Amino acid sequence: MHRADNQNHQELRVEAVAGRQAMRSFIEVPWHLYKNDPNWVAPLIMERQWHLSDKNPYFKHAEFQTWIAYRGKQPVGRISAQVDRLHLNQYNDQTGFFGCLESEDKEETFQGLFSVCEEWLRQKGMRRIRGPFSLSINDECGLLVEGFDRPPPIMLGHARPYYGLQIEELGYVKAQDLLAYRICPRDFPADNVARLTKRVARKVRVRMMRRACFAEDLEIIRDIFNDAWSQNWGFVPFTPAEFKELGKNLKLLVDLECIRIAEIENKPAAMIVMFPNVNEIIKDLNGRLLPVGWLKFLWRLKVAGPKSARIPLMGVRRCYQGSSLGAALALMVIAPIREVALRRGIEEVDMSWILEQNQGARNIIESIGSTLYKRYRIYQKDIELL
Repeated sequence: MHRADNQNHQELRVEAVAGRQAMRSFIEVPWHLYKNDPNWVAPLIMERQWHLSDKNPYFKHAEFQTWIAYRGKQPVGRISAQVDRLHLNQYNDQTGFFGCLESEDKEETFQGLFSVCEEWLRQKGMRRIRGPFSLSINDECGLLVEGFDRPPPIMLGHARPYYGLQIEELGYVKAQDLLAYRICPRDFPADNVARLTKRVARKVRVRMMRRACFAEDLEIIRDIFNDAWSQNWGFVPFTPAEFKELGKNLKLLVDLECIRIAEIENKPAAMIVMFPNVNEIIKDLNGRLLPVGWLKFLWRLKVAGPKSARIPLMGVRRCYQGSSLGAALALMVIAPIREVALRRGIEEVDMSWILEQNQGARNIIESIGSTLYKRYRIYQKDIELL
């Protein structure tokens, strides 16, 4: 336990989370910090409990610890630390991670949270800390540093503007920026895309995900994603178990026409998945589905339909990247998703995230009329072993 005195003579204490009740308190910390922020969306408590439990297949290759900062009985911050064996096996860089960060605007609180986090990682043999990842690069990641004026879509985070400043005061520096783009489906240049893809259209077949072959197509999507993103900074592959869990969400949330796979000579070459923006339909549920939240959720999802969506999964096999065929494949999987969005009355689609340095992907997305509207930052710091 870390203790310090603050200017208000209230003691700050940072306690490790142990047990179900303490984890529930950890999950609910943001409710205390964002109650006056109109752009914060309360996550579903039930989903967060699963995400941070041993039922999450992420923990088959990772371990973590969480802490809550208190002033008296009032929670004023939280943080997690993770060690991911998949990352270490791939990079051998003695890098651990922090995540789930929330805090009041006090240097002492940030210092207290990061001190226990860094010390835990040191004890695990880590020499560098990087984040935020909640919990991995394939989950919600990055700290919002631009675009505070709009609620985040599904699987993107929110923060207060002071977070980045406080983290930098502790010696953390930018490692990478992740960019979020948005597009109105009506602004998509369909005629231009048709012209650009006409030359290769005969050799490319774009199809929907097949209900009768769901498991097979799910594995195809995982394989394309892992191949397409394998050379990107910080990449860690989705495991079969993790993608199986993702498949459960696809069945619940995503209609099959929102998932497309492009094939060349019957070989999968590219894919795209569009999720309805669940954050839009849960914003007034305050994180709770019981007793009647389930009915509101299902009606809004299946009947009313959200007016926004997000594309969190998209990829073109590495062998086609950097070529005109690769660009055409990307545009050819986007085009039918745009038609679905128009038919459903979706007014805005988030396309994120994209690494700031991935100029090829940025060029494709910007060429179809997408605009940058949020920026997320990954920080890191070297920590010496004691």
